[in-house]
Amino acid sequence: MAKDKLPVTPAIRLLNQHKIEFSGHLYAYEDKGGTAVSSRELGVDEHAVVKTLVMEDDKRQPLIVLMHGDRQVSTKELARIIGCKSVSPCTPQVADKHSGYQVGGTSPFGTRKVMPVYMEETIATLPKIYINGGKRGFLVGIDPREAIRLLQPTLVRVAI
Repeated sequence: MAKDKLPVTPAIRLLNQHKIEFSGHLYAYEDKGGTAVSSRELGVDEHAVVKTLVMEDDKRQPLIVLMHGDRQVSTKELARIIGCKSVSPCTPQVADKHSGYQVGGTSPFGTRKVMPVYMEETIATLPKIYINGGKRGFLVGIDPREAIRLLQPTLVRVAI
């Protein structure tokens, strides 16, 4: 798909600004369909579809967790690793406020608020990942090393 036909979101502006190569993938978004729908629609392994989760620690400080689409986050393990009592998902309204994106279209790139990013370390071993481009029904395919270079995440092992 030509880049000029893609939605222009803060995420896309940031990727272009940093001259990061990506492919754009539009698909029919289904409410509460998650990564199962996007992987099916794009014909890619759900393990390579990375979800962007906005969470908060026990002091209500927001953070982003990048996780394989077919895995869940052990919030207890994440809390232990980052040295706080607990980590929990933000409500959709709070997540939207922190990220500047609508839940279901949250990208880790170009968020409204700068937040620490934690990435499941096995994501880095994939040849290509598909991650939200900042709009529901829109993923970008990107080399995970480029995502790491741009986001500077802390690599963690918190998948269950």
